[in-house]
Parts: sequence; structure tokens; C-alpha cells
Amino acid sequence: MEHIKILIVDDHPMMREALMTALNEETDMQVIAEASNGLDAIKLAKALNPSVILMDLLMPGMDGLEAVTEICKKNPQAKVLMVTSLEDQDKVLAAIQAGALGYFPKTAPRAYLLEAIRKVADGVPYLPAGIAVKLFKNLREMKVDPYSKHTSSPTDEPLTTRQEEILALLGEGRTDQEIGAILHIEEATVRSHVHRILQRLDVETRSQAVAMVKKTFKKN
Repeated sequence: MEHIKILIVDDHPMMREALMTALNEETDMQVIAEASNGLDAIKLAKALNPSVILMDLLMPGMDGLEAVTEICKKNPQAKVLMVTSLEDQDKVLAAIQAGALGYFPKTAPRAYLLEAIRKVADGVPYLPAGIAVKLFKNLREMKVDPYSKHTSSPTDEPLTTRQEEILALLGEGRTDQEIGAILHIEEATVRSHVHRILQRLDVETRSQAVAMVKKTFKKN
């Protein structure tokens, strides 16, 4: 039997250890490597070509969405399953648009995770029923003009004051940790805001967001 070779990407050591222990108990699965950030994930994905990549969403430096985007650009056949505690509609959509084949909440039972991994390994998209229902409901609420390529949704809204502050600090080359210290918020909160900024601006990376804002300022 050919093993499902798995790359685990999560910035929490205990989470990586728990996943590794659980998955290596399965006769058809083998954890071949682990990474704590997006940059290492990209390198390992290229070097090892895993069957499935379990990718966390919020990580320091390069987050999960940026990593998935880069991995899938280099290898469109890569099979990525997002494993995260975030279940917002915009995050699910962003993950799918970035190239992920599945989205799995960390709160779900282990048996469901094994099912998700096996499906993704076979090239079958996976979404838990709860998330799928929520996503379908929100998609129904999207306003689509059949004569236009533009689609508007409930997430089309301007940046908040906090997001504008974070974007300005990103433009100064500040790290998530530095931004958190300056604004007196948690680093994880900064990463969450950055993710929403990318969604609002319809870009894939932080550098693209900064470049877009700088270009706008030059025009004005």
C-alpha cells in the first residue's frame, strides 16, 4: 500500500506533535516533514512533493494563504488542506482561491480529519458540512450581474481605521511583532487584520497590498 505522504505546517509545536502522533498511527499515512512557517513550507513542498500538505492559516512572517498561493503557483497539482481554528466565510473563500483543496476546523473530531486527508489525497475537495452550508448560504446572498464580470459580496467594504494603520506600518517594513507592539495588540490579531486587508484589496501578498497603496498615493 502506498502511503499518503504528509507535510505538517503549523507554528505551534504541540499541534505539530499531536498531528504527527495521530497520523503516523494510520497504516496508510506517513508524516514526512514539518514546518513552522510559510517560507519553510514552500521549500519542503518543493523538495519532498508530499501527497497532502496540512497548512495552518495564521503563522508569523508568511502566513498560510501566502504559502498556499506560492506552492500552488509552482505546483498546480499540490494538494493542500487548511487546518485552522478560523471558519469565517472570507477565509474559506480565500483559501480555496489560493489553491487549497480543503478546509478543516481544528475543533472537529480526529476521524473527520482522517477522512479529509484521504479525500484530498485522492483529489476530492473537502469542506465540513457546517462550513459548506454557511458558505452556500452566503454565496446565495452575493449580488451577481450576469452581464458583468464583476461580482459584489457582503465582504466588499472599505478598510477599517485599524487596518489602515496596519497597512501603513507594513509599508514601513514593520514585522507583525513590531506592529503588535506599536498598536498594543496581539501578533495573532495583526495577522488576522493583514489577512482581511489582502481580501479587501483583492491581492495575494502583503507586498502587493503595499505596492497598490503606494501607487494610489502617487496618482493622488
